[in-house]
Amino acid sequence: MAKTKKKSDRTHVIAVVNQKGGVGKTTTAVNLAASVAAAEKSCLLLDLDPQANASSGVGVRQRSVEKSVYDALIGRRTLGEIIRNTDIAHLDVAPATQDLAAAELELVDDRDRAYKLKKALAPIVAEKKYEYVMIDCPPSLGLLTVNALTAATHVLVPLQCEYYALEGLTNLMATIDRVKASTNADLEVQGVVLTMFDPRNNLAHQVAEEVKKHFYVFDSVIPRNVRLSEAPSHGKPALLYDAASKGAQGYLSLARELIHAG
Repeated sequence: MAKTKKKSDRTHVIAVVNQKGGVGKTTTAVNLAASVAAAEKSCLLLDLDPQANASSGVGVRQRSVEKSVYDALIGRRTLGEIIRNTDIAHLDVAPATQDLAAAELELVDDRDRAYKLKKALAPIVAEKKYEYVMIDCPPSLGLLTVNALTAATHVLVPLQCEYYALEGLTNLMATIDRVKASTNADLEVQGVVLTMFDPRNNLAHQVAEEVKKHFYVFDSVIPRNVRLSEAPSHGKPALLYDAASKGAQGYLSLARELIHAG
């Protein structure tokens, strides 16, 4: 998996995907989006997970959401109607609610079910309002994730260095290959980012080395960090909660890599 160096003026639509829960996927989507925005790159955080943790992670509580990504997927609202500002300059959010859980059932018989998010995003992408769209996907490889992969230009995979990591990564890559063959031939895997990394753990180093044999892995590594864990309960990315923390600095470094990749 080679790191792309191509420069483009297109909107970078990045699906943050891992079907395994608890690997720092939402933490990565929220904090990477915030860090990209901190670099003065316009960014939309799109919450595609019914748990809506990415929404609450930037201060949007479910009870305050009347229009959500669900409404955009079923065609009730445009995506532009549901987007909200956040407390971070250059960062907006398209919030989720638990209603998203029903979307997979409601769309199952729709012939164009895999293209719903791409269709909803199309006007936003055409306007070039955002340089980056960061999609937080649910911890599964179901229809919502397929929608994200169909709409995305790139995939970013957060990976915790543990025993089952490679097995899960293999399953994810198989899904990505199927999407490329059926609904999105231009999809590129941007790379793997190591999350919750504990340098004292020998297994973590072993898994990291094994992953690097097969995939492009970002130089920036996200450490286990208390501040990263605390920030969501305050409705803030780590950058606003404690910018000096190792977790926040890790995501700022990752954002620089991502932007440099083009």
